[in-house]
Amino acid sequence: MRSIKLCVPAAFALVLSMAAPAPAQQVVNVWPGTPPGTAHWTHRERVIEDTPLGTVVFDVSTPTLTAFVPDPARATGTGVIIASGGAFVAQAIELEGYSVARALQERGIAAFVLKYRTIEKNFEGIPPGMNMDSVGQYGIADGIQALRVVRARAAEWGVRPERVGMVGFSAGAMVTSAALLQADSAARPSFAVMIYGAPFGDMPAIPARLPPMFMAWTQDDAVALAPIQRFHDALRTAGHRPEVHVFSGGGHGFGRKRQGTSSDHWMDAFVWWMQARGFATRASNASVATGAGS
Repeated sequence: MRSIKLCVPAAFALVLSMAAPAPAQQVVNVWPGTPPGTAHWTHRERVIEDTPLGTVVFDVSTPTLTAFVPDPARATGTGVIIASGGAFVAQAIELEGYSVARALQERGIAAFVLKYRTIEKNFEGIPPGMNMDSVGQYGIADGIQALRVVRARAAEWGVRPERVGMVGFSAGAMVTSAALLQADSAARPSFAVMIYGAPFGDMPAIPARLPPMFMAWTQDDAVALAPIQRFHDALRTAGHRPEVHVFSGGGHGFGRKRQGTSSDHWMDAFVWWMQARGFATRASNASVATGAGS
């Protein structure tokens, strides 16, 4: 397995030893019982608000989905699962989760913030050479299961099962990419959005047919630029044409920050892309075309 050394920005490193109640939304467990593979975990979730990254969550052992369901009068029938980042030792769940969910909800898109399992944070920073395939396996399993949960409860939440996509940031984008590339094509998200993230370990096999993809990163990303470019190149080599937005500045972890850089507008580009693909307009009886990864 490949290991990757992540250079954590100062602001993020500042909060990697701390731990907020979720918003007043419906929260459901991702698994019906004890999540598989971590029955032996004993760490308890820690959350802290008002960090430089907003609310940050640590030591997650019970994965959940927090539902942001739009007004039925505005609902498009599209649902999006959102996975925030944090190197699988934390999750920037406000900057890359709840704030994104609220913005989508306002546009008539149901959003579901995934709080996936993370290893116990009993060390400073991020250990050098941490094996991302190993520490990320639980979050990946939670992401794939989250798709099943949202599709199973689609009628309750006013979404169409064939219009359930996934958005991931940094490590959350690794979760999203794994759900995208899984062998069971019927279980893949209807579209996949990977923001400054990619597979950070071994490069998975790239299937010949994939749902639509959107990728965004910055040229000055000091954390994840190499694996992002490697993944994009692998997709292109396999014949896919993901929508790609490469911003001149904004760094890693820009999320919903307002920094005065062009990366501030990544979500506008994402929504325009969803509109072009038919995901941001009200669903009709006709199926939405999903093309081969373009």
